[in-house]
Amino acid sequence: MRPGLSTDAILDLLQDVAADVITPRFRQLQRHEVSEKQPGSLVTIADHEAEAAITEALHRAYPDAVILGEEAYEADPSLLAAYQSAEHAFTVDPVDGTRNFVDGSADHAVMVAEVRDGITTRAWIWQPEHGAAWVAEQGAGIWRNGERQATRPVPEDVEPVGVTGIWSLRGRQLRGLPTMQPTWMCCGVDYPKLIEGETDFIVYKRSWPWDHAPGALLVTEAGGAVSHPDGEPYSARSVRPWIIAASDPTTLERVRHVTADL
Repeated sequence: MRPGLSTDAILDLLQDVAADVITPRFRQLQRHEVSEKQPGSLVTIADHEAEAAITEALHRAYPDAVILGEEAYEADPSLLAAYQSAEHAFTVDPVDGTRNFVDGSADHAVMVAEVRDGITTRAWIWQPEHGAAWVAEQGAGIWRNGERQATRPVPEDVEPVGVTGIWSLRGRQLRGLPTMQPTWMCCGVDYPKLIEGETDFIVYKRSWPWDHAPGALLVTEAGGAVSHPDGEPYSARSVRPWIIAASDPTTLERVRHVTADL
């Protein structure tokens, strides 16, 4: 066992930070506590305070690790290159689904991933309003509130149903597959919904590590698969556009071939 924080201790950290600075602001945000980082991209006081608290705790436990927080990257984009070359790193998404959070939707989450030599080794998603804790360890499996989870493969004679956060793909049929529906607009909810069988695959365009490193490990440890349309497996260091996550490798291949020209 490497020195540092146990998997349970990091989950406790996320839950404590959410209880202290996120949940008290839920449906209580004041206008001056919400701003735009760029047109259409919101950030709140809860995002800033939660990221600062999580980052500080991780730095205390792992002083040599690079901590790539979503808001830290916004302030200093060079942090991404340091993360991509780091032997040991963490990603932090303090309030994934910020627009949902601002709109009063329960579909938001706190997410962290641990990355060693570019490989995600541990991942945590805490959904405070749903009371759901998703935890994965590389090679050891995935749990929801302490119960082991696994995806359900799509039968060969059934067309897989997919969701996407890409506006131009919503309502479209990809070469005969059922019409694409919207995601839950929060990776910290989307990936767990895939594992629970609410959808068979997800198509994303943007691939920021803080959005996808946690959920990708959850899905692969549950028996699913995550790759780019050309078949290259998803990497925690990747910022290539277009990611497909599927409930099983066969479904991924079926979907990948119809999205290869996107």
